[in-house]
Amino acid sequence: MIVLKAPQDQVLGALQAVSGIVERRHTLPILANVLIRKTGNQVELTTSDLEIQVRTTVEFDGDAGNLSTTVGARKLIDILRSMPADQTVSLTSNQNKMTLQGGKSRFTLQTLPADDFPLVQEAADFGPAFSVPQKALKGLINQVHFAMAVHDIRYYLNGILFVAEGRNLTLVATDGHRLALAQAELEVDIPKQEVILPRKTVLELQRLLKDGKDQDENSAIEMRFAGNQAKFSFSGMEFVTKLVEGKFPDYNRVIPKNHKFRLTLGRAPLLSSLQRAAILTSEKFKAVRLTFEPGLLSIASSNAEQEEAKEEIEIDYGGDKIETGFNVTYLMDALSNMSQDMVCIDLNDSASSALLTIPETTGFKYVVMPMRI
Repeated sequence: MIVLKAPQDQVLGALQAVSGIVERRHTLPILANVLIRKTGNQVELTTSDLEIQVRTTVEFDGDAGNLSTTVGARKLIDILRSMPADQTVSLTSNQNKMTLQGGKSRFTLQTLPADDFPLVQEAADFGPAFSVPQKALKGLINQVHFAMAVHDIRYYLNGILFVAEGRNLTLVATDGHRLALAQAELEVDIPKQEVILPRKTVLELQRLLKDGKDQDENSAIEMRFAGNQAKFSFSGMEFVTKLVEGKFPDYNRVIPKNHKFRLTLGRAPLLSSLQRAAILTSEKFKAVRLTFEPGLLSIASSNAEQEEAKEEIEIDYGGDKIETGFNVTYLMDALSNMSQDMVCIDLNDSASSALLTIPETTGFKYVVMPMRI
């Protein structure tokens, strides 16, 4: 039975959309497979890692009739990638084998029964659905994702907090040393809902969401949250994920208020100076010393070999002299994930956290704790 027949790029695109969560090594061999369900001309592709499930439905030519089977996702993608983009490929099912053909190439792959594929049990208590443009959500994730913790023992930090309340959607990420917050306005009022999305889910959403360059009428993403699950629907895809259980820190207490000093300077020149100074930081501490004085910002770094770097930037600043230290990576992460020309830095003294914001934009805040140097 011919399961599908279509140009290589269409088949590859559909498979790549669902296969980002598939791990190379699994305790359950079937989790390395993609579940293929054919109903007439509609082909449904599903992958799962027991915590996240991604599904897409596409229309392809093929024989009439229904079929369900599973086949190795990565192998299928690797084979398709090696074929020309304009070549027509076909996938044929025969007993417990699947044959992929294109031109004079032919590959026979082993299948596993569809009944053995562990689908994620969807929650029954999803809250009200709400939508935002994909471009807006991708922008919010881009502004905060770098501040997520990686393998932190405080597991609730290994992800992003989503807070939907009234007409606001707020995303917050922190690793305990820095915090990033981004906000967008919703088109509908919704009751307060707070969930923590796992790191893997966040990175997968970031990969799949459209950024507006090829906008179509399906450019919104619909979200629904339950007690232990979140569900996203966009671009013909359905994405279900488990949530991180735990209490996220009170981020409002972390964001400093009533600063004494504020300066606004060019984002790109500051980032370039920090990147140069970072070359001579020690591998372990990545520390830079920032000295703010009237009209001048000095950036200095040194390492165990007693090598030193010094950068100077002219700034519009008339406050007290403040000398403070930061992890240079934390500053560069924030600046390189912004697209605006200018950045504001709010400071109190050498021992307090710095607050980075964007002029004329209230929806972004980045807090970074100082380092002792």
